[in-house]
This record gives sequence, structure tokens and C-alpha cells, in this order.
Amino acid sequence: MLKKILSYFDNFNFALKTNFLIFIISSGMLGIVILALMTTFSIKYDFDKLYEQRTKPLIKLENIKDTYKVNIQDTLYDIEDKSISYQQANDVINLALQLIETNWKEYKKSNDMTPPTIYIGNIIKKFLTTQQQYYKNEILHKSISENIDKKMININARLHNLELSHKNEQNLKKEFNKLHLEINAINIYITSLINYDLTLALNEKRDTEKGFDVIIAVSMISIVLIFLFSIILSVLLINHFKRLHKLLEAKVESKTKQLVELNNSLEKRVIQEVKNNRKKDIIMFQQARLASLGEMLNNIAHQWRQPLGSITMIIQSFQTKMQLGKLTDEFIDEKVNDALFLAENMSNTLDDFKNFFSPDKTKKFFSIKDCIEHSFELSKYALEKAGIKIIFLIKQDININSYYNELSHVFLNLINNSKDALCSNINKNDRIIKVVVKQYKKDMVINFIDNGGGVPEEIAHKIFEPYYTTKYKSAGTGIGLYMSKQIIEKHMYGSIYQKNIIHKIDKIDNYSCSLFIIKIPIVNEVLEDAK
Repeated sequence: MLKKILSYFDNFNFALKTNFLIFIISSGMLGIVILALMTTFSIKYDFDKLYEQRTKPLIKLENIKDTYKVNIQDTLYDIEDKSISYQQANDVINLALQLIETNWKEYKKSNDMTPPTIYIGNIIKKFLTTQQQYYKNEILHKSISENIDKKMININARLHNLELSHKNEQNLKKEFNKLHLEINAINIYITSLINYDLTLALNEKRDTEKGFDVIIAVSMISIVLIFLFSIILSVLLINHFKRLHKLLEAKVESKTKQLVELNNSLEKRVIQEVKNNRKKDIIMFQQARLASLGEMLNNIAHQWRQPLGSITMIIQSFQTKMQLGKLTDEFIDEKVNDALFLAENMSNTLDDFKNFFSPDKTKKFFSIKDCIEHSFELSKYALEKAGIKIIFLIKQDININSYYNELSHVFLNLINNSKDALCSNINKNDRIIKVVVKQYKKDMVINFIDNGGGVPEEIAHKIFEPYYTTKYKSAGTGIGLYMSKQIIEKHMYGSIYQKNIIHKIDKIDNYSCSLFIIKIPIVNEVLEDAK
């Protein structure tokens, strides 16, 4: 039987198998969620019922019992002992009778109220509980309640007679004895009623536990069945992949034979290039200046994160256009150029890190505007996806003699940090990064502003420390701002610092903003190059 089922599913195509697997898993998870909700509502219903219909009425009964004992019976004893006057006792007894009447009415009202209908709880109890008919005795409850009503009437009547005969000491003593007997009797009835309600509460608790255990068992069985279905469908998918793999192997083998024939003439050149590359690799490793390979990899990974993210979105855009049938040659050319641009920048990053601490780095004249726009161009896909608006305010372009790629890395670090802050704290329609460039005396000043809420005061003094980060390990290494500080201060003889401000970044609304101020001397850079 199982083989027939497997062979039947094996005839499905790959897409149908995948969709069926997703459907089974999704339906199973939805069923588990529904069962969990059923259990939760059922338990909530039972506990609410226990609390509202059992606990609160029990408190009312205890109050009635205590009132008879303390406020009436003890007051009668005080009258007998002549500790208080009859007038004082009469006030206490009248107040006690009012309290008793109020509590008794509230008790009966709570028992007469119909609990809220929760169909899930009722269905579960209907199929899973069988003892309710044995322990819920409405006749007994009604009988006890009627006896209590009669006793209350008798006690009220005798208290009235007590008022008429309080001057006759002999009659008064007889009434006292009868009242004590009546009060003791009504307390016994109230105790019986309390025990009855407690018994119902305990039995309902047992039903709740039974229903919960059955639902848990059903949930576990559902999980096992889903797991088995998933394994079976996964096996079918793997077999399908194997067949595809064999087919592709045959095609690749055919193409390989053709490539071998074409590459025979290039074999010697390839061997020579491989030897040259090995020599270059040896020289590169010998000339490395970083303290450890781990630190180098962390630094490169930090700088590659944004261009890799942009390349990923370019690849995804091909898939999206393909699915929509809108893939054009112009679109391919545009995205390929963008990808090559990002790859070239990643390649330059490797060279920059390789020579990061080299004393013989060369400077060049470049436009600060071009450098900033180049950095934002590298990040444009990530910024567009995040819905971040860019504002440039560069009244006068400034040419400096410095390290173009290193300064671009500083801007990339600031862009990446601003993007993370904006995506975490600001709605997509309000995300803004603003860059202001100006010359102040002999310095070039770059203000880098975002409205992401600023840096918390308790960590503001740590943001330039190495390996300090508030992000997850997969999202940041904590070296971006540290590297930026090293580049600006040690390589460009400038300064960088941060502060929180309130700023009309879009000239409309005030925002809590983070401001990074970069100062780079212009004259000193030129003089140093001239030397």
C-alpha cells in the first residue's frame, strides 16, 4: 500500500511536489496552532468559571457565616453578659442582617447567572468528560438554599421577638437559647453549601486537566504525522534531484569534451599564468602588514557587506524581471554595469586593506563631491530598498590631496550605520541622510546627519572603540567607526566626532538626529605632498 502511494506521488512534477510539501507543513502547523488555541481558551474558560462561579460565591458564604457568628451571636453573648446595652446591640444586629441579606442575594445571583458560552470548551468537555452528571446535584443545592432561607426568616423573626421581650429576663433567656440554636443550624447549612461548591470546583479542575492532556496528546500525534509526511516528500524530492543531477552530468560531460578541444591551445599559457599567480600570492602573503589573518578578514568583511548586499539585490532583480516577463537587454546592461562597478570597488578594498599600514602609500588629488557621490552610489541599492532619502548640500566643491579609497570607506561606514539606525527607529517615509560640505578657514568640514534618533548617551563614548558594537555578530564587527577614526586622524591628520542634535533635516519637521563631524586640513595635505 505504501509503495503504491509513493509511486503515485513520484509521478508528480517537481513544482507540484514542492507545493504539496509546503501545503502539508503549513496545514499541519496551522492545525497545531488551532489546537493550542483550543486548549488555551478551554483552560481559560474553566479557570474563569472556577473563579467567578465558585471562588467569589464561597467568599460571600464565608462572610455570611462570619457575620452570624461574630456580629450576631457574639453580640447576643454580650447582651447576656450585659457588656453592652440592648440599644447598642440592636444597631449592630440590624447592620449585620443587612450585610447578610446583601451577601446572600449576591450569592444566589451569581449562581443564577449563565456563564459566557465558549463553544470550544463545551465541545471538548462534551467528548472528554463523563463525570459531570454524577457530581452536580441541583436538587441538593436547591434544598440547602431553601433551608438557609427558612433559617434566615426564623432568625429575623426571633430577633424581632427579642426586641419585644427584652424587658422580660426569663423570656429573653429562652429567646437567646433558641437564637443560638438557629444560628448554629444555619452555619451548618452554609458549611454544607460551601463543601458542595468546593466539590464542584475540584471536579471541574479534573475535567480541565483531562481535556488538556488529551489535546496535548493529539497535538503530539499531529506533529509526528507532519514529520513523517515531510520525510516522505523530502525523499521524493531528493530522488527527483538525483535524476536531474544525472541528466545535468551527461550534458556537462558533453560540453566538457568540447571545451577540452578549445582549451588545448591555451593550456601552456594557463600553466604559466598559474605559476605567475602563485608567485604573486607568495609575495602578497610575505608583505602582509596586519597583525593576524582574522583581523584582516573581519575588516574586509565589514567593507564588503554593503556592496555584497547590493550585488545580491541586483541578482534578485534579474529573477523578479524574469518572472514578470520584463527582462530587457537595457535592464541587463544597466545591472551588469552596476555589478561590475561594485565588484571593482570590492577589489579596490582588498588593495586598500593590504596597504593599510604601508608607509609608501601615494596620495592623489580628487574632488570631495565625487568621493561622496561614489560612496552613495556603492550603497544605492541598499538605500533604495530601505526607502532612505539622500540630501546633498555642497555649495562649493573642494579638491584635496589625500587617499580617495580610504575616505570612501569612511563614508561607507557612516552610510551603513545610518541605514541600520533608520531601519530600526524611523518609518520608511521619514528616513533621511543629509551631507553638508563646507570650508572653514584651512579645514574642510563634512557634516554627516541622519534622523535615526541619535546615539544613546550611555554608549556614545564607546562608539569609536575597536570591536564595540550593538548589532548582532552577523550584522557588524564593531570595527567600522574605529577604522574610520584611524583613517581620518592618523592618515589624514584630521578629526572625527559625534553628537546628538535636534535638526530640521528636511526643512519641515524637527527630528532627533545623529551628527558626525569630519574635519580634514586642506593646506597641510597640499604642503605634505609638495615636500
